[in-house]
Amino acid sequence: MTAQNQEAGVSLVRMPELQQLTGLARPTVYKMIHRDPSFPRPVKLSDSGARNAPVAFVLSEVQAWIKGRIQAREQRA
Repeated sequence: MTAQNQEAGVSLVRMPELQQLTGLARPTVYKMIHRDPSFPRPVKLSDSGARNAPVAFVLSEVQAWIKGRIQAREQRA
């Protein structure tokens, strides 16, 4: 985490960490990005327009999405 991110209290996670946190495979993550408006959106880490340009996800948004999935499960029970 950079000093600027520490000051702002923002943590970013890359795809492997996102997959580990959510339990989703990489192709499923990209499907979720396109189909589920509640799924966290990637943050571009460079100005590159290339297909494999680096991205990350805001950790707090990922955690909020996971908590939302847990709450939805509890509401259905």
